[in-house]
Amino acid sequence: MKQTWRWFGPNDPVSLSYIKQAGATGIVSALHHVPHGDVWTAQEVSERKAVIEAAGLTWDVVESITVHESIKTRSGNYQEYIDKYKESIRNVASCGIKVITYNFMPVNDWTRTQLDYVMPDGSEALYFNWVDLAIFDIYILKRENAEKSFPENIVTKAEERFATLSEQRIQEIADVVMFGIPGEKKSTVEGMRNALKAYDNIDRDTLRSNLSYFLNEICPVADECGVQLAIHPDDPPFDILGLPRIVNSIEDFEYILSSAPHKSNGICFCTGSLGAKGINDLPEMVKKLDDKIHFIHLRNVRSDEEGNFFEADHLDGNTDMYLVMKELLLIQKKYKTSIPFRPDHGHQMLDDLGKQNNPGYSAIGRLRGLAELRGLEEGIIRSL
Repeated sequence: MKQTWRWFGPNDPVSLSYIKQAGATGIVSALHHVPHGDVWTAQEVSERKAVIEAAGLTWDVVESITVHESIKTRSGNYQEYIDKYKESIRNVASCGIKVITYNFMPVNDWTRTQLDYVMPDGSEALYFNWVDLAIFDIYILKRENAEKSFPENIVTKAEERFATLSEQRIQEIADVVMFGIPGEKKSTVEGMRNALKAYDNIDRDTLRSNLSYFLNEICPVADECGVQLAIHPDDPPFDILGLPRIVNSIEDFEYILSSAPHKSNGICFCTGSLGAKGINDLPEMVKKLDDKIHFIHLRNVRSDEEGNFFEADHLDGNTDMYLVMKELLLIQKKYKTSIPFRPDHGHQMLDDLGKQNNPGYSAIGRLRGLAELRGLEEGIIRSL
């Protein structure tokens, strides 16, 4: 598989030279400074590509061209934003980049409740805890009837824990839940409240329909340009903040692929997001999705009985990474292709502890993950 590394641009604490030393050959990046919904111009894409190539690397995957909220709700100037999205696809393709990842998570992107969960070995991991999310939802966001979105035992624990928290800790929970994508504008509690209002009358079926409409608009353009689209699963793979999540199971993927049956329509297979949902059988999902897997995120999580989870070592979590990797490599062998993958997330560890890094994207934790995954890949290839 093509070994890539996510880079958040010139302000990323992990430089391109460090990435090259880590052993990756390709870059996954985006123009995070471009406001959501605006066109990515060919000039800006080519300028970023030139910086990457000057470091001896290639820009292989765009992650992500963000889908504007008006498209997700199919309201306001949504058609204008879809047209701009099409233009961005054309501009990216004109610069020779042929894989575009995106997600359809409403309002909030990836969500965690703690960024420095201490592991037994002293490294720090990303963590999701339902009680802390309930504290944010019920007591900080103060969403109407938020308590109905959680089991009774979680609501009780949230009430008890909230009573013990300092103002500083309350603010920390809010900041983490609303952290968003590094390099992009941060949300506020009031901003999130306003964004949630747009979904008052949008249920799971409506959001699915809106995604299908969007895909049937953009996929013909991607087909024409030779671009592969790769939708990222929900992270976490559950409904949160009263919002439907529609990309977290094999049934969801089958709907997405069948509702827009275009060559370009495909999946970003994220083992971390999908692995946090215990009923997902990841090796079987790989078999079923086959050549519709256009990009791969390899990471692992470990969950408890309540569904809380932390980012585990890449080879040590809920997901049997050996079985997943083997099925992915069989697909590559079958189609004589090379699917780009990146080591997703990593622990803050060793010399990176105490340094300012994008959460989950420190250098050494991902270096360890890439090394382990490369070794696993080599061993499986030799055995096939």
